[in-house]
Amino acid sequence: MDVFHHPYRTYRTTVARREQLSPSFLRMTLTGPDLVHFGTAGLDQRIKLVLPLPDGSFTDVGQFDESVGMMQWYRRWRELPDETRNPIRTYTIRAVRPEECEIDVDFVLHGTEGPASAWASAAAPGAPLVVIGPDARADETGGLEWNPGDAGSVLIAGDETAVPAICAIVESLPGHVTGSVFIEVPTEADALPLFSPTGVAVTWLPRGGTAHGLRLSAAVHAWGEARAAEDTVAPSADDAPAGGDAPAGGDAPAGPALADPHEDEVLWEVPESTAGSCYAWLAGEAGTITALRRHLVRGLGIDRRSVAFMGYWRRGRAEAA
Repeated sequence: MDVFHHPYRTYRTTVARREQLSPSFLRMTLTGPDLVHFGTAGLDQRIKLVLPLPDGSFTDVGQFDESVGMMQWYRRWRELPDETRNPIRTYTIRAVRPEECEIDVDFVLHGTEGPASAWASAAAPGAPLVVIGPDARADETGGLEWNPGDAGSVLIAGDETAVPAICAIVESLPGHVTGSVFIEVPTEADALPLFSPTGVAVTWLPRGGTAHGLRLSAAVHAWGEARAAEDTVAPSADDAPAGGDAPAGGDAPAGPALADPHEDEVLWEVPESTAGSCYAWLAGEAGTITALRRHLVRGLGIDRRSVAFMGYWRRGRAEAA
């Protein structure tokens, strides 16, 4: 008799290794025997991290019972008082090695005010962590947004919170794909080694003292201007993105003013099917990402079915788990 497996399940893990990748990025390698069943989709695969309470414990709300669906125990978790409700945060997988019962999760370190950054800053090998992720044995999967279809050209843009997903996506691109990748990070030293196809230009944008999102926004607007100029000069190449190996430092070109999204504005939209030969994937701070999506669709006339955008977080707001 076939055994039913929920698309997402709970994994008990511990820290196997920690590696400081740069001033802002820390890689945690997590291990646990059940990770042999962890889904291997990679790319921008979303997971949930359940962080320990101050005493190191995890309140049992049924999350460790494989017969219980995530939404069942999640409702119980939401009803818990603050002092017994473990913080939950959303992350993306950097690498999966089920044959070794390991996964890699990259953390952005930004002090100890946020529970995830605080945990990662202090966690030593052997520290426990609960991961909610895909089960490779399930008939259904979820948590993936990268869907370029047959597009041969890509625009990928995001801030440091999107770096693990962007790196996994870029490393998976076929050799024939062309495009531009813009990644805004806190400092120049946060530009990580990243292999990309010959026709894909990766530009790291160290923020330095500029406001969050300004350099990313300016880079995407400059890409759009170059694309429009190419359309005018050579209409037959209207889907080829502009861009190149811009220097990591230097002054950012003039860009649009940034604004916080309205309360009722959509912060996450992923087309079920793509249209056109150019595909855009945007992720990061919601105000920046929603403004860039409006610019691509309304300003540049790119088909909305070719633009996936994800507001991973909102400036001044903690994640609503």
